[in-house]
Formats: sequence, structure tokens, C-alpha cells
Amino acid sequence: MAVDVILGLQWGDEGKGKIVDFLAKNYSIVCRFQGGPNAGHTLKIDGNKYVLHTIPSGIFREGIVNIIGNGVVIDPITLSKEIENLTQTGIEFLSRLLVSNKAHLILPTHRYLDAASEASKGKQKIGSTLKGIGPTYMDKTGRNGLRVGDIKLASFNAKYKSLRDKHLALLRQYPPIEFDLEAEEEKWFKCLEVLKNLQAIDCEYYINKAITEGKQILAEGAQGSMLDIDFGTYPFVTSSNTITSGVCSGLGIAPQKIRDVIGITKAYCTRVGGGPFPTELFDDNGAKLGKIGMEFGATTGRPRRCGWIDIPQLKYTLMINGVTQIVVTKLDVLDHFEEVKVGTKYNIEGNETDELPYDLTAQQITPKYQSYKGWHTDMAGANDFDVLPPLAKDYIGQLEQLLGMRIKYISTGPERKSLIVRD
Repeated sequence: MAVDVILGLQWGDEGKGKIVDFLAKNYSIVCRFQGGPNAGHTLKIDGNKYVLHTIPSGIFREGIVNIIGNGVVIDPITLSKEIENLTQTGIEFLSRLLVSNKAHLILPTHRYLDAASEASKGKQKIGSTLKGIGPTYMDKTGRNGLRVGDIKLASFNAKYKSLRDKHLALLRQYPPIEFDLEAEEEKWFKCLEVLKNLQAIDCEYYINKAITEGKQILAEGAQGSMLDIDFGTYPFVTSSNTITSGVCSGLGIAPQKIRDVIGITKAYCTRVGGGPFPTELFDDNGAKLGKIGMEFGATTGRPRRCGWIDIPQLKYTLMINGVTQIVVTKLDVLDHFEEVKVGTKYNIEGNETDELPYDLTAQQITPKYQSYKGWHTDMAGANDFDVLPPLAKDYIGQLEQLLGMRIKYISTGPERKSLIVRD
């Protein structure tokens, strides 16, 4: 068979966790292929809220194998907390949670470096989550990193000390910050024992064998396409490839093994941290979107910046990902607006375009908006397209026309069952 992919089309926080959870029942294996604990996938099941940072969102479906792929960076402390929280739910999952030997480890000094580097930038901060993601990927590409498979080597402690000492030397170039390294190391090594007890696999062989055996596999992306290290709003991006191409390097599969690419967008747009955001709202509508949508980062708790949906940005991420199916989430957040707007084009130095410039941070972008009348109907929890108010259906229809693609899934609330599936 082949691998289907779920990923975010905006700046993250699009609602990927819920969609992975909903679709997981159709798959044998769910895999995370990149990112780390800077991601926060929120699921609401039977009134209970769960937030996953490293573990794939298919973990709540019985009998489904969940794999943390080699493209993921793992903080044993965060992973241990997730495992502890899941254990308290009574779900049997440890036998179904596998981790790639080639996944890199986040050390306490990676977080130390991340915090010191960000603090030194002052107003030039990029909005790091301070989880040590960037420094870990830097060590990965610099060929200094520690991997899951290294844990059981006799030389592991020596390798750890060597990398820690390198980080401490680098930290001397930054102004001092508060960080209790001794306490963090003690927690880290304790939690490393939890990671040791998970089944470690050679992910590339495991996945390709499963494909050969005809098993259905779902790859779960973290963050959003506009945070991709190559194609996002650089330098305000994450340190991994968040787009479809990241699946190949993050799991060890060939491009032709990818089948459907399911792209997720909110019915509006949000962003956490710094960086360009062309359709950002600074008025009452922006505040209202944030309040109704409960827009706070699942990982950082920071309030999200809010704005209208951005068509040029979405067309860009549809293109670079090869999206075959679109999901629109949080349509119900727009239920009580007098007017709903859609950013259809950019005006850059007097020229209209629907293409993103090379650097969104270097140019003044003024969006051109198209307005639609609000529907003033509470449709939270709706799971049938026919019951939507006509104006809401019109809004979906206009998005389809502007994007040139049909919208297959529409989420109308955080619960698993609050989802419209259009045949």
C-alpha cells in the first residue's frame, strides 16, 4: 500500500491532532515524522482534553501502532511526562508505542543554549518555544548529535559529557541566564530510563516492510508549512521540514510511496510568536477570534495572533505540499461575526499578486479582502453539511473556488464527533 500524510497549511495550530485521531481508525500505523516537543496536538475525547507533544495522535485508537520517527527530536523529560499522563487514562499503549533508533535526543544543555540565544536577541527574537529544538537540529546537521540508538552503547555517558561540554563552551558567548543545569540533568537521566523501556526500531525497515505487507500508514506532521525551514517565513521558522518532503527523510520512505496529502487550515488564520503575518488583525475582530477560538499555544500557552484566512498563502502551501484533500477547522468560531473576510491577493508596492514574495519580512504587504455576510447561527458540533446555514455553505464554496480544490472535511468543534465528512 502507501503512506498518507496529514500536515498543517498555515503557521501551525490548525487542529491536526483531532483530524489524525479521527482518521487513525482507518490505519494500522500512525507516525510522527519531524519536529519535537515544540508541537502541541490537542485532542478532546468524551469531554476530556489531551495534549500530545511527541507521541503521535493515533495513540488513543486501540490496536494501532504509533511510531516516533527518525526526523523527530526527543526530550526524554517531555516524553516521560506524556507517558505518565497517558498511563493515568487507563489506555493500553506502551506495547504500541515505538521509537526510531535514529531519532535525535534533546539534552538539557540544548534547552539552555536555546534560552540563552533567544534572550540575547532582544527585540530580534524569533519566538522560539525554548524547548531546545534548534540547537538539537544544529547538532544533528553538525554531526555531533546523540540518538536513541546511542543510549545502550557503553560509550554513551562519554558521548553525553563531550556534547554537554561543547555546549557549555558555547554558552560563554551569551549573557548569563538562570538555568539549574544540575537539577535538569538529574531529571533527564531519570527520564532516560523511561525511554529505554520503549521498543526502539530501525524505522526505515519497519515502515517499508509494513508498506510491502499492505498496511495502511498515516504520517502526522507537526507545526505548519509556513514554518518549514526551507519554504517558510525564514528566519521565523522551525528547524525541520514541515512539508510533505519531510516525510521521506523523517521516516525513510521513497517519494512514490506517498499517496494522499491531507492539508489542514483554520477557517481563519493564527500565528504564535514573531514573524510576518499579512492578514493579522489588530482590532476587535482579532480579539474576538482569539477569545471565541480560545487561541492559546498548546505548548507555550502564549496567546496566538489572529487574522482572516489568507488565500495566497494557502495556494502556496497547497502547491509545495501536493495537497489532495483539504480540511477546514474551527468554522464554528465564525458563527457570530457580522462580516467574515478573506484575503484574496497581496498588494506589494502598488502591484497586485497572489504569489508570496521571496521574503515576507522584507516587504510591506497589504492584503486585498473580499467580504461575506456572517451567518449568525450556532453550528458547533454539526456533523452534516446539509444542516449548515446557507451563508456558511456559501463561505465554504467561495474558499473552494478561490483555492481551486474541494474541501472534504469541515470541523465544527473540538470533539472527535464534531466533524463533517463530505463524500
